[in-house]
Amino acid sequence: MDTATPPGSARLTFRDATDADAPALVALIESAYRGDSSRAGWTTEADLLEGQRTDEDGVRAVIDAPAGRLLAVERDGGLIACCQLEHRGDAAYFGMFAVRPDAQGGGLGKVIIAEAERTARESWGVAEMHMTVISAREDLIAWYERRGYRRTGQFTPFPYGDERFGIPQRDDLAFELLVKNIEAL
Repeated sequence: MDTATPPGSARLTFRDATDADAPALVALIESAYRGDSSRAGWTTEADLLEGQRTDEDGVRAVIDAPAGRLLAVERDGGLIACCQLEHRGDAAYFGMFAVRPDAQGGGLGKVIIAEAERTARESWGVAEMHMTVISAREDLIAWYERRGYRRTGQFTPFPYGDERFGIPQRDDLAFELLVKNIEAL
């Protein structure tokens, strides 16, 4: 499926990721959140977490999940972003959202999240989109709030000690549930 992008941008292509995409998706996700390369964008978690954010097994698990899909977003034939959608009853879960650091800040994220909401609503008839965000990421939470998401005050502890999700650099990390009604969009 194609959708329009912000003025001056090439068209985007949204497609379901395949197992063959896993290495490129891991590289994209890592570049957006970890290490020095992530500092080129504004979504970096480098000051909060070191180590990996995901691996090929984790990405393949999302790709192969029967109740979900991992959308690969391409521009001019190159992978530029991705996001996970998972059907969870009356809601869809939005996760694993990554935009290449050098493409951040120009409106691409708004286009991708709108397409993800449309896809979830049309594919599964869900009324809400849910996501979890590290509560210390106030700038990111504010960005989602501008997109219509609301904070719930419901927190899940960060999985300290499980290095598959990174090595925490502070001891106060938790995930907060954000919710948006997407029924009437």
